[in-house]
Amino acid sequence: MPAYNEGQRIADAVERTRRQLAGMTEKFQVVVVNDGSEDNTREILAGLAERFSDLTIVDMPKNRGKGEALRQGFLRTTGELIFFLDADMDLPVEQIGTLLETMGVEGADAVIGSKMHPLSRVDYPIRRRMVSWIYFTMTRILFGLPVRDTQTGLKLFRREVLERCMPRMLVKAFAYDLELLAMASHFGYHIAEAPVVIEYRRKYGHFSLETLLTTGIDTLAIFYRLHILEYYDCWARTENLNGAG
Repeated sequence: MPAYNEGQRIADAVERTRRQLAGMTEKFQVVVVNDGSEDNTREILAGLAERFSDLTIVDMPKNRGKGEALRQGFLRTTGELIFFLDADMDLPVEQIGTLLETMGVEGADAVIGSKMHPLSRVDYPIRRRMVSWIYFTMTRILFGLPVRDTQTGLKLFRREVLERCMPRMLVKAFAYDLELLAMASHFGYHIAEAPVVIEYRRKYGHFSLETLLTTGIDTLAIFYRLHILEYYDCWARTENLNGAG
Protein backbone atom coordinates (compact mmCIF):
# COMPACT_ATOMS: atom_id res chain seq x y z
CA MET A 1 0.00 0.00 0.00
CA PRO A 2 1.87 3.11 -1.18
CA ALA A 3 0.93 6.29 0.66
CA TYR A 4 1.74 9.92 -0.11
CA ASN A 5 0.21 12.63 2.09
CA GLU A 6 -2.57 10.29 3.26
CA GLY A 7 -2.65 11.39 6.89
CA GLN A 8 -6.42 11.86 6.88
CA ARG A 9 -7.11 8.38 5.49
CA ILE A 10 -4.21 6.06 6.29
CA ALA A 11 -5.39 4.83 9.71
CA ASP A 12 -8.80 3.85 8.30
CA ALA A 13 -7.15 2.21 5.28
CA VAL A 14 -4.84 0.08 7.41
CA GLU A 15 -7.55 -0.96 9.86
CA ARG A 16 -10.03 -1.85 7.08
CA THR A 17 -7.36 -3.84 5.27
CA ARG A 18 -6.43 -5.76 8.42
CA ARG A 19 -10.07 -6.57 9.17
CA GLN A 20 -10.64 -7.81 5.65
CA LEU A 21 -7.56 -10.02 5.61
CA ALA A 22 -8.19 -11.36 9.12
CA GLY A 23 -11.59 -12.56 7.94
CA MET A 24 -9.99 -14.47 5.06
CA THR A 25 -6.83 -16.00 6.52
CA GLU A 26 -5.02 -16.50 9.81
CA LYS A 27 -1.65 -15.34 8.46
CA PHE A 28 -1.19 -12.10 6.56
CA GLN A 29 1.07 -9.07 6.31
CA VAL A 30 0.21 -5.46 5.54
CA VAL A 31 3.08 -3.42 4.08
CA VAL A 32 2.63 0.35 3.86
CA VAL A 33 5.19 2.51 2.07
CA ASN A 34 5.33 6.14 3.13
CA ASP A 35 6.55 7.72 -0.11
CA GLY A 36 8.12 10.88 1.31
CA SER A 37 4.89 12.33 2.70
CA GLU A 38 4.98 15.95 3.84
CA ASP A 39 1.99 15.71 6.20
CA ASN A 40 1.55 13.55 9.32
CA THR A 41 1.39 10.21 7.49
CA ARG A 42 4.74 9.11 8.95
CA GLU A 43 3.69 9.76 12.56
CA ILE A 44 0.34 8.01 12.16
CA LEU A 45 2.01 4.95 10.63
CA ALA A 46 4.51 4.80 13.48
CA GLY A 47 1.63 4.71 15.96
CA LEU A 48 -0.15 1.98 14.00
CA ALA A 49 3.02 -0.12 13.86
CA GLU A 50 3.15 -0.12 17.66
CA ARG A 51 -0.39 -1.55 17.76
CA PHE A 52 -0.23 -4.14 15.00
CA SER A 53 2.55 -6.73 14.75
CA ASP A 54 1.42 -7.73 11.24
CA LEU A 55 2.04 -4.21 9.91
CA THR A 56 5.33 -3.43 8.18
CA ILE A 57 6.24 0.21 7.50
CA VAL A 58 8.67 1.29 4.80
CA ASP A 59 9.65 4.94 5.24
CA MET A 60 11.10 6.65 2.17
CA PRO A 61 12.56 10.07 3.11
CA LYS A 62 11.87 11.53 -0.36
CA ASN A 63 9.00 11.06 -2.78
CA ARG A 64 10.22 8.64 -5.45
CA GLY A 65 7.01 7.79 -7.24
CA LYS A 66 4.38 5.10 -6.92
CA GLY A 67 6.26 2.52 -8.95
CA GLU A 68 9.33 2.75 -6.76
CA ALA A 69 7.17 2.72 -3.62
CA LEU A 70 5.55 -0.53 -4.74
CA ARG A 71 8.92 -2.07 -5.52
CA GLN A 72 10.31 -1.15 -2.10
CA GLY A 73 7.18 -2.51 -0.46
CA PHE A 74 7.42 -5.79 -2.34
CA LEU A 75 10.98 -6.29 -1.09
CA ARG A 76 9.57 -6.42 2.47
CA THR A 77 6.83 -8.96 1.72
CA THR A 78 6.99 -12.65 2.59
CA GLY A 79 3.74 -14.09 1.18
CA GLU A 80 3.08 -16.06 -1.99
CA LEU A 81 0.14 -13.85 -3.03
CA ILE A 82 0.73 -10.09 -3.18
CA PHE A 83 -1.99 -7.43 -3.45
CA PHE A 84 -1.38 -3.86 -4.58
CA LEU A 85 -3.91 -1.51 -2.98
CA ASP A 86 -4.20 2.30 -2.98
CA ALA A 87 -4.29 3.99 0.41
CA ASP A 88 -7.18 6.33 -0.43
CA MET A 89 -9.64 3.39 -0.46
CA ASP A 90 -11.36 4.65 -3.61
CA LEU A 91 -11.04 0.98 -4.51
CA PRO A 92 -12.53 -0.62 -1.38
CA VAL A 93 -10.31 -3.33 0.09
CA GLU A 94 -13.36 -5.59 0.49
CA GLN A 95 -13.03 -6.33 -3.25
CA ILE A 96 -9.86 -8.38 -2.91
CA GLY A 97 -11.98 -11.50 -2.55
CA THR A 98 -13.20 -10.96 -6.12
CA LEU A 99 -9.61 -10.92 -7.39
CA LEU A 100 -8.77 -14.09 -5.47
CA GLU A 101 -11.83 -15.83 -6.87
CA THR A 102 -10.92 -14.76 -10.40
CA MET A 103 -7.38 -16.06 -9.96
CA GLY A 104 -8.70 -19.45 -8.90
CA VAL A 105 -11.35 -19.75 -11.59
CA GLU A 106 -9.07 -18.69 -14.44
CA GLY A 107 -5.84 -20.19 -13.15
CA ALA A 108 -4.23 -16.76 -13.54
CA ASP A 109 -0.80 -15.64 -12.41
CA ALA A 110 -2.00 -12.04 -12.04
CA VAL A 111 -5.43 -10.42 -11.73
CA ILE A 112 -6.02 -6.71 -12.21
CA GLY A 113 -9.05 -4.70 -11.26
CA SER A 114 -10.42 -3.15 -14.45
CA LYS A 115 -12.60 -0.09 -14.83
CA MET A 116 -13.48 -1.36 -18.31
CA HIS A 117 -14.81 -4.72 -17.16
CA PRO A 118 -18.51 -4.95 -18.11
CA LEU A 119 -19.47 -5.67 -14.48
CA SER A 120 -17.50 -2.75 -13.00
CA ARG A 121 -19.35 0.17 -11.40
CA VAL A 122 -17.47 3.36 -12.07
CA ASP A 123 -18.67 6.95 -12.30
CA TYR A 124 -16.10 9.46 -13.47
CA PRO A 125 -16.04 12.44 -15.83
CA ILE A 126 -16.10 12.13 -19.60
CA ARG A 127 -12.66 13.76 -19.81
CA ARG A 128 -11.11 10.97 -17.74
CA ARG A 129 -12.98 8.37 -19.76
CA MET A 130 -11.55 9.82 -22.96
CA VAL A 131 -8.00 9.88 -21.60
CA SER A 132 -8.36 6.27 -20.41
CA TRP A 133 -9.70 5.15 -23.80
CA ILE A 134 -6.89 6.90 -25.68
CA TYR A 135 -4.26 5.34 -23.42
CA PHE A 136 -5.87 1.90 -23.72
CA THR A 137 -5.87 2.20 -27.51
CA MET A 138 -2.23 3.27 -27.50
CA THR A 139 -1.10 0.40 -25.29
CA ARG A 140 -3.21 -2.11 -27.21
CA ILE A 141 -1.53 -1.14 -30.47
CA LEU A 142 1.97 -1.10 -29.01
CA PHE A 143 1.84 -4.13 -26.72
CA GLY A 144 -1.23 -6.23 -27.58
CA LEU A 145 -1.94 -6.83 -23.89
CA PRO A 146 -4.81 -9.20 -23.07
CA VAL A 147 -6.34 -6.62 -20.69
CA ARG A 148 -8.24 -3.38 -21.20
CA ASP A 149 -7.13 -1.35 -18.20
CA THR A 150 -3.58 -1.26 -16.85
CA GLN A 151 -3.89 1.71 -14.48
CA THR A 152 -6.43 0.71 -11.78
CA GLY A 153 -4.69 0.48 -8.40
CA LEU A 154 -6.07 -2.88 -7.24
CA LYS A 155 -3.96 -5.82 -8.43
CA LEU A 156 -3.07 -9.35 -7.32
CA PHE A 157 0.10 -11.24 -8.27
CA ARG A 158 1.66 -14.58 -7.56
CA ARG A 159 5.05 -13.95 -5.99
CA GLU A 160 6.90 -15.58 -8.87
CA VAL A 161 5.64 -12.90 -11.28
CA LEU A 162 6.92 -10.02 -9.17
CA GLU A 163 10.22 -11.72 -8.37
CA ARG A 164 10.89 -12.05 -12.09
CA CYS A 165 9.61 -8.65 -13.21
CA MET A 166 10.23 -6.16 -10.41
CA PRO A 167 14.07 -6.15 -10.55
CA ARG A 168 13.91 -5.30 -14.26
CA MET A 169 11.56 -2.33 -13.89
CA LEU A 170 12.89 1.13 -14.71
CA VAL A 171 9.73 3.27 -14.61
CA LYS A 172 9.12 4.82 -11.20
CA ALA A 173 6.13 7.04 -11.95
CA PHE A 174 2.86 6.80 -13.86
CA ALA A 175 3.59 4.04 -16.41
CA TYR A 176 4.93 1.51 -13.91
CA ASP A 177 1.70 -0.55 -14.19
CA LEU A 178 2.17 -0.88 -17.91
CA GLU A 179 5.82 -1.88 -17.64
CA LEU A 180 5.01 -4.56 -15.07
CA LEU A 181 2.10 -6.01 -17.04
CA ALA A 182 3.94 -5.80 -20.37
CA MET A 183 6.80 -7.79 -18.89
CA ALA A 184 4.49 -10.34 -17.25
CA SER A 185 2.64 -10.89 -20.53
CA HIS A 186 5.89 -11.07 -22.50
CA PHE A 187 7.22 -13.76 -20.17
CA GLY A 188 4.07 -15.82 -20.68
CA TYR A 189 2.22 -15.27 -17.43
CA HIS A 190 -1.58 -15.46 -17.55
CA ILE A 191 -3.18 -12.10 -16.67
CA ALA A 192 -6.92 -11.86 -15.98
CA GLU A 193 -9.27 -8.95 -15.30
CA ALA A 194 -11.81 -8.60 -12.50
CA PRO A 195 -14.64 -6.08 -12.07
CA VAL A 196 -14.26 -3.26 -9.56
CA VAL A 197 -16.42 -0.74 -7.76
CA ILE A 198 -14.81 2.67 -7.37
CA GLU A 199 -15.99 4.96 -4.56
CA TYR A 200 -14.37 8.34 -5.06
CA ARG A 201 -13.81 9.94 -1.65
CA ARG A 202 -12.41 13.23 -2.89
CA LYS A 203 -12.64 15.42 -5.93
CA TYR A 204 -11.57 13.94 -9.20
CA GLY A 205 -7.92 14.49 -9.96
CA HIS A 206 -6.83 16.17 -13.14
CA PHE A 207 -4.28 15.25 -15.73
CA SER A 208 -1.66 17.93 -16.22
CA LEU A 209 0.10 18.29 -19.55
CA GLU A 210 3.35 17.32 -17.82
CA THR A 211 1.80 14.10 -16.51
CA LEU A 212 0.42 13.17 -19.93
CA LEU A 213 3.74 13.87 -21.66
CA THR A 214 5.74 11.95 -19.05
CA THR A 215 3.41 8.96 -19.26
CA GLY A 216 3.52 9.00 -23.05
CA ILE A 217 7.32 9.15 -23.12
CA ASP A 218 7.60 6.36 -20.53
CA THR A 219 5.18 4.23 -22.55
CA LEU A 220 7.23 4.62 -25.73
CA ALA A 221 10.41 3.88 -23.76
CA ILE A 222 8.87 0.62 -22.50
CA PHE A 223 8.02 -0.35 -26.09
CA TYR A 224 11.59 0.44 -27.17
CA ARG A 225 13.13 -1.63 -24.37
CA LEU A 226 10.76 -4.54 -24.92
CA HIS A 227 10.58 -4.86 -28.70
CA ILE A 228 13.63 -3.09 -30.11
CA LEU A 229 16.37 -3.10 -27.48
CA GLU A 230 15.13 -6.45 -26.06
CA TYR A 231 16.33 -5.23 -22.69
CA TYR A 232 14.14 -7.55 -20.62
CA ASP A 233 15.18 -10.62 -22.62
CA CYS A 234 18.86 -9.66 -22.38
CA TRP A 235 18.44 -9.49 -18.60
CA ALA A 236 16.87 -12.96 -18.62
CA ARG A 237 19.70 -14.40 -20.71
CA THR A 238 22.26 -12.86 -18.34
CA GLU A 239 20.49 -14.47 -15.38
CA ASN A 240 20.54 -17.85 -17.11
CA LEU A 241 24.25 -17.56 -17.85
CA ASN A 242 25.01 -16.59 -14.26
CA GLY A 243 22.93 -19.52 -13.04
CA ALA A 244 24.74 -21.91 -15.37
CA GLY A 245 28.10 -20.60 -14.19
